[in-house]
Amino acid sequence: MLKKLNDFLAGLPMTIVAGVFLLMDLVPHLTEEFGGASVRLFFLPFDPAWATIVISGIPLLYLAIWRIIHNPGISKISSALLICIAMFAAIAIGDLFAAGEVVFIMAIGALLEDATANRAKKGLKQLIHLAPAKGRRLKDGKEEMILAEEIRQGDILRILPGETIPADGTIISGETSVDQSVMTGESLPVDKGMGEEVFCGTINRFGSIDISATKVGENSSLQKLIRMVQDAENKQAPMQRIADRAASWLVPVALLIAISAYMFTGNIVTAVTVLVVFCPCALVLATPTAVMAAIGQATKHGVIIKSGEALERMGKVDTIAFDKTGTLTYGRLDVSDVISFDAAVSETELLSLAASAEARSEHPLGKAITAYAGKKEVPLTEAKDFRMTAGRGIFAAAGGRGLLCGNEKFLAENGVPVDNRVQSVLERLRTEGKASVLIAEGRTCIGVIALSDVLRPDANDMVSRLSAMHTRIVLLTGDHQKTADYFARQVGISDVRAELLPEEKVGSIEKLQAENHKVCMIGDGVNDAPALKTADVSVAMGSMGSDIAVDAAEIALMSDDISKIPYLKRLSNETVKTIKVSIGLSMCINFAAIVLSLMGVLTPTTGALVHNAGSCFVVLIAALLYDRKFE
Repeated sequence: MLKKLNDFLAGLPMTIVAGVFLLMDLVPHLTEEFGGASVRLFFLPFDPAWATIVISGIPLLYLAIWRIIHNPGISKISSALLICIAMFAAIAIGDLFAAGEVVFIMAIGALLEDATANRAKKGLKQLIHLAPAKGRRLKDGKEEMILAEEIRQGDILRILPGETIPADGTIISGETSVDQSVMTGESLPVDKGMGEEVFCGTINRFGSIDISATKVGENSSLQKLIRMVQDAENKQAPMQRIADRAASWLVPVALLIAISAYMFTGNIVTAVTVLVVFCPCALVLATPTAVMAAIGQATKHGVIIKSGEALERMGKVDTIAFDKTGTLTYGRLDVSDVISFDAAVSETELLSLAASAEARSEHPLGKAITAYAGKKEVPLTEAKDFRMTAGRGIFAAAGGRGLLCGNEKFLAENGVPVDNRVQSVLERLRTEGKASVLIAEGRTCIGVIALSDVLRPDANDMVSRLSAMHTRIVLLTGDHQKTADYFARQVGISDVRAELLPEEKVGSIEKLQAENHKVCMIGDGVNDAPALKTADVSVAMGSMGSDIAVDAAEIALMSDDISKIPYLKRLSNETVKTIKVSIGLSMCINFAAIVLSLMGVLTPTTGALVHNAGSCFVVLIAALLYDRKFE
């Protein structure tokens, strides 16, 4: 009941009401302080400041008491405690306006901080939804559909094309291509055959396979992924406000100065004035106001920042880890090379033959070749006798020619030798991170078509600008080492860690953190979610990134424009600098106000007004961030 009342009073509507009552009390005090007659502008049976004290003071008192009871050690002493002491002292001498003013400023600060701290947490639910509900078990030669939680280690499971694999396992029969993007982020399905591992939550794209379950239920790769996101989420401690960190020395110092002032002057009003001006309200406002202004500017540039903590931490980041697929690259395949090994077959004719043969293929490589031919307006012929061997390649008759399109193993199985010339070309393409489709006619390999993920054109400039800001760049990817090395060379990244599963990405980030680096992770796939949660701050590609990655991250690039990363870093740096400047100025104002209070120049009411002016000054400095140019 008390908690509900506290939340109601601390909400925006009641804080506005408290502000109105404080304003009602301000004008009579101003006229009295500056020599005019005390005029009651509002005919109320009580002083309007009492309403402000009750509305904004009860939540503050609740917070101070809660921290005394529940917080360990020195953290029992908080800024809320100091302001409650000042509030009660002002009430004791009858200066209700001063009491209302300090608690009202704190209420505003709390609202601003809450507004910057809201974060979406739907990602974990979506990740859980990836877990397959059922699996097809083979028992006594019969198929039966069972719930995923009923699968046991050693069970034989059959997975048909298009189905999600319900448990980790080893293939004991069949060949296929598996979409492992949920686990590794790879843009291409991975060909799998007898004896190879498959992971829970990945998708069987083509052939039917039988697997022997090795890790089931809570031990499966997908459940491990879910647990890592949960654990990393739980590790994220809420931001402790600067004023609360300082309260351990502010409270005793304020009380010591106030008591000393009373002992030397014999004037209780002077002591109360010291307590009022010592309240860290400007200190409390410094962070949330600067953060809100920066978040507003970032939103104008298509960068969504979900929490003030993320922006503050981004300003302290010295290492940025990038995923590759969908982040540094577009995450889509395109034909990069068409190479003919037969002088009688031109590159255009080779593309036409391959695209015609692949026109009925559902494999991503085949579809990409056909799409590229269409974009280049290369004429196609209707293919006949189309046959596909899952995970290997296809046979089709196009233009009256029998064609094989596939990998080296597929050509070897069909009696087509791959000579040294072809091997050297394939090796070169591999070092460039490209996938290859060999085309053969009869018993001769007549050419190869290479496909590659497409590098974002601004990736190189983005890395250069971050390096100029003395930021370390690391590439963390599930792709093969050669593919990762090739793309890393293209953009100028020297620290490359490839062939990583989600838990290995997490391990890499934790290792960097153990070396006292502040790490930002930038990714777009489901497999990046644990790493995004583990990093000190995380950025997701918003428009094409998975919903899970976007929800797991604290910052999202809605236009997928990675050139915004240096802008985000500069904005964060300036926000942290502004916060530090605001804190320094607020401390100077407080110090000057304390001196004036001890000299008897300020009363609790005028002290509260000076105190309020300092808070307004901090807000003004923060607001200037909104229109600053960081491009």
